[in-house]
Amino acid sequence: MKEQRIHEFFKRYQDFFRQGLKNEADLEQVASSYATAFIAASPAGVMTGRNDEQLKQVMRQGFERYRRIGTKDMTLRGVRIDAIDEHHCLAHVAWTATYDRGADPDVAVDFDVHYLIQQLDGEPKIFGWVSGDEQALLKQHGVL
Repeated sequence: MKEQRIHEFFKRYQDFFRQGLKNEADLEQVASSYATAFIAASPAGVMTGRNDEQLKQVMRQGFERYRRIGTKDMTLRGVRIDAIDEHHCLAHVAWTATYDRGADPDVAVDFDVHYLIQQLDGEPKIFGWVSGDEQALLKQHGVL
């Protein structure tokens, strides 16, 4: 698994997210970043999902929610990769989200997400991720 391809993958993923914040996301393209099935874990629990129409609906709703709470930008700060084998890795991805808080100054919130990546014959695909408590972090920074 080439690290450069993983870095390029997350640069594209950042671009997809930014398009979503402008309500211009191509959900087919965004969904193409995911494997046919995936797992997600956070303090809210563990869930599994499939890359189908429901995933695109959840993405659409997620982008709407991010716009509603004032998310202006999502910036990739860095990617650190731990190889698992020739087809899998754990990508530790550092993000900064910028929020418009109306009359108050914008606030930037740094956070990390840890993605499980598989690369077989084609592009890398996300088949899982682990994230922190997004709601608590946003409350701590006065976004919610």
